[in-house]
Amino acid sequence: MDDAKLMRQALRAAAKAADRGEVPVGAIVVRDGAVVGRGSNRPIGTSDPTAHAEIVALRAAARKGGNYRLPDCDLYVTVEPCAMCLGAIVQARIRRLVYGAPDPKAGAVRSTMRFPFARLNHRPDILAGVLAGESAALLRDFFRARRNKR
Repeated sequence: MDDAKLMRQALRAAAKAADRGEVPVGAIVVRDGAVVGRGSNRPIGTSDPTAHAEIVALRAAARKGGNYRLPDCDLYVTVEPCAMCLGAIVQARIRRLVYGAPDPKAGAVRSTMRFPFARLNHRPDILAGVLAGESAALLRDFFRARRNKR
């Protein structure tokens, strides 16, 4: 599996979120090399605080597979997941989490918390920093543009 190639797909989803005025975070769920779920941030447009890219992608993959558990799937997300999303990743039994940029304000893997939490029943393998620079640049450019509009 080419992690950078798959992360580029998540980056494309993040760019779509930015086009809608949402914070540019994108995610894909991959099973056997094929994308089975795709998501980008949607909380503003859907008035849904749970509509983070990871949750949107997990929901799509679960619907496609007919099961809320995805133990044979990997999740690629452009930014370190928050606590809510990390909880969903654990509940879905995601095999492997691959993320790009750290999130020093809300990241629950390494930034604001330290995963794995000892008592959880499932712990995905984690790879951090894949195309981190590109993921961080997308966020930086998005927020710079918003500040300049004021």
